[in-house]
Parts: sequence; C-alpha cells; structure tokens
Amino acid sequence: MSNEIRVRFAPSPTGYLHIGGARTALFNYLYTRHLKGVFVLRIEDTDRSRSTDEFIEAIIESMKWLGLEWDEGPFRQTDRFDVYRKYVDKLLSEGKAYYCYCAPEELEERRKEAIAKGLPPKYDGRCRKLQGGHGSGGAAVRFKMPEEGETIVDDLIRGKVVFENSQLDDLIIMRSDGTPTYNFTVVVDDVDMNITHVIRGDDHLNNTPKQIHIYRALGYEIPLFAHLPMILGSDKTRLSKRHGATSVTAYKDMGYLPEAIINYLARLGWSHGDQEVFTKDELIEKFSFEHIGKSAAVFNPEKLLWLNSHYIINTPSERLAELVVPYLINEKIIKEGESLDKQWLSQAIGTLKERSKTLVELASSLRYYIAEDIQYDEKAKAKFLNEKAVSYLRELSESLISITDFSAHELERIFKTIVETQGIKLGELAQPVRVAMTGGTTSPGIFEVLEIMGREKVLKRLEKAIGSG
Repeated sequence: MSNEIRVRFAPSPTGYLHIGGARTALFNYLYTRHLKGVFVLRIEDTDRSRSTDEFIEAIIESMKWLGLEWDEGPFRQTDRFDVYRKYVDKLLSEGKAYYCYCAPEELEERRKEAIAKGLPPKYDGRCRKLQGGHGSGGAAVRFKMPEEGETIVDDLIRGKVVFENSQLDDLIIMRSDGTPTYNFTVVVDDVDMNITHVIRGDDHLNNTPKQIHIYRALGYEIPLFAHLPMILGSDKTRLSKRHGATSVTAYKDMGYLPEAIINYLARLGWSHGDQEVFTKDELIEKFSFEHIGKSAAVFNPEKLLWLNSHYIINTPSERLAELVVPYLINEKIIKEGESLDKQWLSQAIGTLKERSKTLVELASSLRYYIAEDIQYDEKAKAKFLNEKAVSYLRELSESLISITDFSAHELERIFKTIVETQGIKLGELAQPVRVAMTGGTTSPGIFEVLEIMGREKVLKRLEKAIGSG
C-alpha cells in the first residue's frame, strides 16, 4: 500500500448529492488536504436501473459548487466491468468463491423458513458444497466467508468493533447477469486505486467485515476505516425529505452560499473548542478524527440559516452582485441575458444584505430598486398615502427636480427643510416616501434608498404616489 494518504468519495448516482453524502465528501476532503494526500472521486453506478447520467452530472456540479476539488477521477464503475471479472475469476480459480445456481424464489423461501425457525436469514451454503461448478445456466458467484471465529474492525472513530463470522453471509459478488455487486466492486476499486483510508457513513459498518475478508482473499493490505455517525432530523430519525430539503442542489436553489454549507456540515459531528465559524483553510488546518463525535448529529435548519446570513453579511457586496443574478432571473426581476451595472448593484446590495438570510431573500428585496414599477401594500397605502401626505410628497418632488447633488447627504438636508417648514416630524414625510419608493413600510435608510434609486426613478414613483393619494 502507498505511503501517501489516499481517500475516496464514492457516491451512487441514484439521486442528487445528499447532505449526508456531502458531509462524507467534506470529511474525506479535509482529511486528505490536512495530510497533503490524494482525494479520489469515484462514481458507483453499477445499479443500472437507478443510476442516471443526470444524477452523475448533478453530483459533480454539487462537488464543484461546494469547492471540494478532487485530484483523480471521476471514475465510473461501469467502465471497469472487465477488471471486476478478472478478480472474480481469480477467486474462483483459487477456490475462494463458487457458482450458485439457486433461483431467487428458492432463496426467498429458505429465508422465510430460517426466520420461522429463529435462525439468521443467511444463505444456507447449499451450492458451496458442489464440486467443479461452471457459470452456465444463469449462475451467480458467491464469496466464501469464514464460518468460525470473529472479525475485528479497528475503526478510527468508533474503536474496536467485533463481528461474529458465523453471522456473515456467503455474499454474491457477481450476479447471474454478469454484473458485479457493491461489496465486491468497492474492494476491487479501493485496491486498484491504492486507497489507504475509507471514510464513510456508519450505515456501511456492517459491510466492513465482509469487505475485509475479500481484501484478505485477494491478498491485499486492508485500509484503515473511519465510520462517520449518521445525521438525524429534529425527531431523532434518519434525515430524510420529511425533515425538509436534503440535497445540496436544493440548498443552492434556496439561495445558500457554499461556504455556509461547508462550515455547517463540518460542525455537524466535528468540533474544535467553542469555535462556530471557520474558513475552509481553518477547517483543513484543524481537522482530525479525534474531534469527531461517536453519536449521531442532529441537523438544525435554523442554525444553518443563521450561518448563511452570517456569510451573506460578511461576503463583499461585489461578489454577492455576481451570485444574486440567477436568483433575480428566477424571481423574474430581470430577464435572462439582461445586464445590470455591477457597481450600482453592489451599492444596492450593501443596503440590504444585513436583512437577507438567503440569496433568494436578497434577490426579492432588490425588486423595488430594479423594477420599473411597484405594487403598494394596501394597508401601507391607506395609512400613509393620504391627502395630507401627498402635499408633502409634492413639495419634495419639486425640491428634487432642481438639485445637482442627488446624494444621501443632500437628500437629508432637503427632508429637514420640508419637516421644519411644515412643522411635522421626520416620520410623517419619511414613511409616505418609503411606501412610494418600495411599496411597503420597511426598508434601509430612506436617504440611502433614494440615492441608489436615482433621481429619475424617484421622481417617477413620487408622481405615481401623488396621483394615487
């Protein structure tokens, strides 16, 4: 085995990249980057009935979006069937595997009988005793498991885990149609790719003793294993769609930043003191198995949302101006291919990002800056765009026509002049203006909003508000 640390992330493309899979990919990535090793991406697509090219592409895009760069791959198992066949033949020739001619209906009947007798529902070894079998007639190939003793998994997270060999099944390593099975292909791939550390979810722990025996039968060194505790929903059951969004793609669509997802997933079962917010470089520097908990982690959507808002606030407005464009299109605020002045958009975003928890929220709140027209909230209109307020708006409009400096500072001076002249409070002018500009009663500072909107749009909206009062 190579002295170089080599890990792999091996998703099955039967769906989009799950949050749990993304955390597994992240922990593999952090471990190998921490130790300056090699990160391999392998697509386990032997389940032809459920694997699709669309899901493969989606997984690869999710990995790229998260910034989990791999060093080798992506490899596809369906490109390696000749390799698996070679290893199957090797085990058959050495008497470590055998042909099984049992029909699925027979196996199911025997399984039910075993359960009825209180026995483990494992294969009864009927074809194991046959001599000189051959692969004709739709035979599968089974691997000979040891029938006595125990197998110890020295897990880097869970410690020693002991399995009784008598409980292990003579598992099928190649189906009767010639396709290899998961537990076999995993071992062959890890051998061929010189994988030194297998970091995966603990739902695979029961597969590990089976795989250890295949490694031994092939004469290869066994890699080190680290099984990550699963992720649970708020009701302490396994995280699933009933708990809300579970795929990386869904969180991207909802307007989460990849940095927030990475930070949150890293803290889901791993810790470093009381620190909550980490850059990717900090995670790489501090990551180790010693700080991964042994118990399951509970997914908290509110915590992730808080973290996302933190990253939005602390992301430069110029970058947010790039990121928000697809969401502006999705929200039908701009059209596909329509361009906005990035400097102006950055200024507008600067006034809104502290109020936005996601890029979808940010895009939606930008609507009144960008749109040609707005709709009034009916309650706000009734309360603030009355006859009295209209006279103030008319005076403001007349004052704004002639000024040369359309800045927040100058706008504030004009507001103060009108307030003093009319003998009113600032809110009696500012709130009607806010409704006129945004359609509602909440916004960033009104002078800032007016400056960013610009004279032409401000005068047009004041005109509409005056006409509606």
